[in-house]
Amino acid sequence: MVQISALDSTLNDVLSHTGAVLFYLLIWGLVFAGTALFLGVFIPFITGDSLLFGSGLVAASTGNINIVILVIGTGIAAFLGDQVGFLLGRHYGRGYLERHGGRRTQAAIIKTESFYRKFGWWSVVIARFMPWARVFVPVVAGVGRMNYYKFLSSNLLGALSWGVGLTLTGYYAATIPGVKSAAYIIAGVLITASIVVGFRTWRIDRAQRRTDAAAGDHERLPHPLTTPTPGA
Repeated sequence: MVQISALDSTLNDVLSHTGAVLFYLLIWGLVFAGTALFLGVFIPFITGDSLLFGSGLVAASTGNINIVILVIGTGIAAFLGDQVGFLLGRHYGRGYLERHGGRRTQAAIIKTESFYRKFGWWSVVIARFMPWARVFVPVVAGVGRMNYYKFLSSNLLGALSWGVGLTLTGYYAATIPGVKSAAYIIAGVLITASIVVGFRTWRIDRAQRRTDAAAGDHERLPHPLTTPTPGA
């Protein structure tokens, strides 16, 4: 909650110093760069859920920001960001992913590939609400040669539910009587839900790795009927 409040204050300061046009461009640019330019790997908080929710709060607290313009631009930026990531993965392949980041990034890529295999079309939508997956799923989908039109539809739903949905949630949380005081709680629930989904996926992946490792060890053990007798 403290981080969301701080970001809300920062966005208000940005608006007061730059004006509405630059405020729009800043929000849209961060949303786009979060996935298209891998910026979300390094500063997920600044390019993720809290940014959208905070921008909605700012729009509700000032007459300078038009919420319709803000959400339309945010939705388009989110959509285009994932499209760029998908095309980069499709044209440059696995090598493009391997050139980005260190050990932690590579571990996130492996986790994302497993996540993509499990959820397929829905992975693009679900990933919007998971900081690590939001960055890598579009590229992994491109590397995996996901059907372009299937990706297009899942990306559109994800951009609407995440980019438009979270921004409107922040806006209405601050404007509906009796809800303003609960704005940060609503944001916390959304962000917590993202973390829970990510943790659940991590547990599934961990259990699967243990199962695979046990199966591998079993295959390597010599069969009792074929083990040679010492000295034979």
